[in-house]
Order: sequence, then C-alpha cells, then structure tokens
Amino acid sequence: MNKALSERKRVCVLFGGVSPEHEVSLSTATSILKNIDRSLFEVLPVAISKEGKWFLYNGEVSNIIDGTWINSDKLYPAILSPSRGDGLLVRYGEELIKERIDCVFPALHGENGEDGSIQGLCRVAGIPCVGAMVAASAVSMDKTLTKAIVKELGIRQARYEICSRNDLLSGFDSISSRVESSLGYPVFVKPSSTGSSVGITKVKTASELKDAVTIALRYSDKALIEEYVDGREVEVAVLGNSSPEASVCGEIVPGDEFYSYDDKYINGVATLHIPAELSDGTSDTLRRYACDIYTAIGCAGLSRVDFFVDRETEEICFNEINTLPGFTPISMYPKLWDYCGIPYPELLTRLIELAME
Repeated sequence: MNKALSERKRVCVLFGGVSPEHEVSLSTATSILKNIDRSLFEVLPVAISKEGKWFLYNGEVSNIIDGTWINSDKLYPAILSPSRGDGLLVRYGEELIKERIDCVFPALHGENGEDGSIQGLCRVAGIPCVGAMVAASAVSMDKTLTKAIVKELGIRQARYEICSRNDLLSGFDSISSRVESSLGYPVFVKPSSTGSSVGITKVKTASELKDAVTIALRYSDKALIEEYVDGREVEVAVLGNSSPEASVCGEIVPGDEFYSYDDKYINGVATLHIPAELSDGTSDTLRRYACDIYTAIGCAGLSRVDFFVDRETEEICFNEINTLPGFTPISMYPKLWDYCGIPYPELLTRLIELAME
C-alpha cells in the first residue's frame, strides 16, 4: 500500500450541486459511499442542495439517491474553507468545528462540479482533489474548446457550427444557412458545457433547428451543432496522472435513437458490450487516441473518452471527453476497469492515491 495511505485518511465526498445533473450526482455518490474502503478512509459526505447550500450529511446512504437526505435531522451546515489548514468548517449547533480533510472526491457532474469550479476551490485550500484540475476540467467541460485541442492532434471529429445566445438574438436565418450549407441534416444540437446527454436534440429538418438550439442554450452560453455521424458508440476509460493507462474498449447500444438522458438513467434499456467487438488494430488505435487526448488536455486521475466507430470501415471519430464520468451502477467507466481486473472499491482507492500524489 502507498505510504501516503498507511493510516486512515479523511475523504470528503461532495455530491448534489447546483447543476442539471444533480440527480445523476446522487446516484454516483451513493455508489461511491457504498464501495469506498472504510478500512483505509474515513468518509465525510457533504451534500450540496439545488440551492447551493452545503451540509455535512451523517444520515443513511440509502436516502441519498431519492433526494430524501434533504429532510434528514443529521444535516449540519458546512463549507470547505479556502483558508489552508481549516479543512471543512462544520456547525454543530452553536459550535463551529474544523474537520481535517486529506482529499476531496467530487461526486459531482456538470456545472459547478466538473468545470473547474470545485477544483479551483480545492487548489486554493491546498487539498488534493480526485480528477483533473482547473484548466483541464474547464477545457473538457466546454466541448468547443476540447475540439480546438483535439484538432491539433489530427484526430477526426464531427464537423460542427457554434451558436451563441447573441447569434440567436441577432437573427436565426444566418445560423440556419450555415448549418444547411456546411453540415446538412440530420444534426445533433447540444449545450457546449453539459454532460449526461442533458439538453441534446437530434434535428432531422431545418424547421426543428431553432427549437433545439433554444433548448441547448438553456443550459449553456453556446450551442454546438454537429454533423450526424452514423457510428457505433465506443468508450475508453483512462486512469493515471503523467503515465495514463487505457482500459479495453466498451460499446454502448442505445435503446433510443441515441444515448439520451432517459436512456442512461431512466429507461435503463441501453446495453453495454465489454469488450467491444472491434479489430485489434482499431481497439489499439482507440486506446492510443484516448491517452493522447487525455495528455494533450492535461487531465489527471481519470477520464472517459468517447468515440464513434464506422459500422463498416471502423473509421474512428472523436466525440467527447468526460473528466468526471458517472460512477452509477450502470456506468461504463467502473465497468470497463472491473473487466480489466480492478474492482470498484480498488478503483476508488487508486483514484484517491492518484489525487494525493
């Protein structure tokens, strides 16, 4: 065991948050709290309400996933102090206590969770944080910035157009014309800065485009309009800091037209194939690309890198990177590493070790 973990460390697991992906975070946190090795770690679960209020939660883990934690009598107002050495400030009745924190595990998704915000707070506080830090988190969260970096690697991506809120206000005709001339239909319209398929619409005709862009702009300042790539959805899990490792490839077969939010978290009808049935050459290339993208962006700890693979030619097209992928019972990231011989509890330990390096 790593010397840094020779005595029980105190890990603050953050969950909830002010984000459209609040409910996904509750599921991720539940899985983490049930599987983290309590012989190595003392866990301080910190819940963030949809209104942005922070609480140390000492209630039942089983009450997190359905949101009933918010009604617990075991909630104590808390905040992660930016003052180094203070750790977690918790109010127990009239008493304010400083709880030591050795590492933060952000079980948060989307805005205010994986966009560099929490990572910046941890850096100011001098507390190790699982996953990518500020710059890599921010770049990966904004799909348009990610595309700019991946373009320099020469890896194929879907062609795209960007639409801002100002573009929408100044008139939609020019946007529609650009899409029709450069991309054609169908296209995918998505917020530039969300995950979990929130706000994504498949647009089949020009008449549907404006509504789809309007939906995307509810969640982000920019909408990304991408050409439709008719490919298999293949994902690779990456683990490590300066020398990252790639898992085997996994394929998602959606139950819907695409891997939508409902398909991921509500219907549960998507199927996962681990490993994906691909030629050895394609698998090796996907794994190499995943590590190249991870390194170019400056990621650390973990990421899941998603691709499309042509059904006949196996031509590869990069889709996106997720620096805090889901850890729910149905999530691809832990399933891929489990297949590679790293069970869920051990994976959590490795991620905390990587953060504390």
